[in-house]
Amino acid sequence: VASGGGVPVSFSTISVSAGVSMSHAGMHMSLPSRELIADSVEMVVRGHAYDALVAFGGCDKTLPGLMMALVRLNVPGVFVYGGATLPGELDGKVLNILDAGEVLGNMEQAADKAHLLAIEKACVPTAGSCPGQFTANTMGMVAETLGLSFLGSSTMPSVYSEKLAQARQAGERVMELLEQGGPLPRQLVTRASLENACAAVAATGGSTNAALHIPAIAHEAGIVFTLDDVATVFARTPLLADMRPGGRFFARDLHLVGGVPVVLKALLKAGFIDG
Repeated sequence: VASGGGVPVSFSTISVSAGVSMSHAGMHMSLPSRELIADSVEMVVRGHAYDALVAFGGCDKTLPGLMMALVRLNVPGVFVYGGATLPGELDGKVLNILDAGEVLGNMEQAADKAHLLAIEKACVPTAGSCPGQFTANTMGMVAETLGLSFLGSSTMPSVYSEKLAQARQAGERVMELLEQGGPLPRQLVTRASLENACAAVAATGGSTNAALHIPAIAHEAGIVFTLDDVATVFARTPLLADMRPGGRFFARDLHLVGGVPVVLKALLKAGFIDG
């Protein structure tokens, strides 16, 4: 922001980890945290009359919460996804956080505490969100498709040095948007772009949590976009990518072949999204 000629002021909000809150009463806190995130960001930006917003989200409800805030505020804004962790490796097998949970679910293997501990230590080797097409990577893709993030940005792993350049680019871009007067978030979030986002989710076997978050983002733009609308797009969109957790590949693998733009280009060529 400073290199773009602005005065950067940073602030933070709360976060509830869906992973940590899993399987106990804390699960009831995960989805409502999305609203608290959006509300708190609105409070700070409106309260201080800030001109623009660069929003950094890292996992689960922080992504839709920040996108909702961007659209609600409708100030020049860029969303930057913190990125996914790299997958781990143990005994020649590629691992991710889901593998630790699956071993715990298998009582025979779980009895071998040394084996379980080795998996726990290996499965999340770096900072970042879950590396498959879980909620975080899915919503990062949604941000790209809606135009709130740079194309090719959401599949970049958290620890890649290009993330620093991406963040700098976001600050400079938000100052350009401020000078130009847009495009603003509500100009980007339209029925067509929302349907495109649903198609991107479906084509990659993304998290069904997107069916909760995309209508919420639409609501902030004053667009009625229901679960039925999401389901309609899901039903007509082919599955193109074999992504974890159900498939074979990680977000990093998609990034290496071109990221979200490759998916969107394929969908556009086949007539499944609005160009």
